[in-house]
Amino acid sequence: MQIVHSQYRGSREIEHVGSAHTDADLELLKAVARQRLAAGQGELDLRLAGSPANSGAALPITSTRAGHLLDALARGYDTLGFPAATGRDEVFRALVLARIIEPTSKLDSLRVLDEAGAPAPSYRTVKRRLRLYAGADDVDETGQPVPVDPAGGPWRARLARACADHVRLGTATLLLYDVTTLYFETDQGDGFREPEFSKERRLEPQITVGLLTDGAGFPLTVHAFEGNRAETTTMLPVLTGFLTEHGLSDVTVVADAGMVSEANKCAIEEAGLSFVLGARVPDVPYQVKAWREAHPNLEIPDGHVFVQPWPAGPSDQRRDHTIFYQYRADRARRTLRGIDQQVTKAENAVAGKTAVKRNR
Repeated sequence: MQIVHSQYRGSREIEHVGSAHTDADLELLKAVARQRLAAGQGELDLRLAGSPANSGAALPITSTRAGHLLDALARGYDTLGFPAATGRDEVFRALVLARIIEPTSKLDSLRVLDEAGAPAPSYRTVKRRLRLYAGADDVDETGQPVPVDPAGGPWRARLARACADHVRLGTATLLLYDVTTLYFETDQGDGFREPEFSKERRLEPQITVGLLTDGAGFPLTVHAFEGNRAETTTMLPVLTGFLTEHGLSDVTVVADAGMVSEANKCAIEEAGLSFVLGARVPDVPYQVKAWREAHPNLEIPDGHVFVQPWPAGPSDQRRDHTIFYQYRADRARRTLRGIDQQVTKAENAVAGKTAVKRNR
């Protein structure tokens, strides 16, 4: 029988208690070991008849609570101003905390809350409150309509206002916009959930979700669109609605080039807004060629930025643009390596060293 004391950084100290040859000796050594482990730790005698503590048995665990996790999430929820925005709706608060702990279904969220030790509403209550969260009229247990919005404004708009107040929107705010798709386990569309190009390469009906954030990635508003709607047509409705809601006259929209069509550019400029687009260019820009001609024996410094003003002509229906080209050594290395691999594949195919894949 030995007692192992674990020390800092994994070091251990072993204390030998004794050796047993019978079951009685083993029980005696266990009692001695427990006394040594509890040395200097007195037990509080509550003088309760039949108390498990007095009998030496472990106290039963009646409940558990993930206190640090729940308190941290609740503090973030309160800091964002959601209690005031939702009229202190405890059902919505419970669903938000459950989805952060474990993204799952509405029904399974109740199980998550129970495991975390948080009070969970009934599933019937959750289903009844969904009409309010979706913006429809709410009803009580008897089916009678009740006021939809005690705090003023649609539910989603109130949450968006709370997020906007948290980041302190202003005229110098950068807005980032992008979309994704969410598919549903069904094979029939309903006019809103419709099959179309899927980012997950799925064939099921889907919806398109557009998210607008600030420059740090903090979410400001989210919108859902038909699954077969073009991504580029979702940007302007989200932007114009957001600007009108918050009384903003000018912001700078940041997106990748695939999100902004030529029509979107014109519409954004007509609205008096600015935009920043990020994209890769297939051809070597003039500024890069000119730099290489002026420095024939030098490599472009990693991270070097080339600036190309692009003023609008007399007939151009746009404002003056400025294009920035940034050179990255690692990206250039990977691009050249990919080109070399493609050239090698083509040469091997021409030489008959590899089979050529043919489309059927």
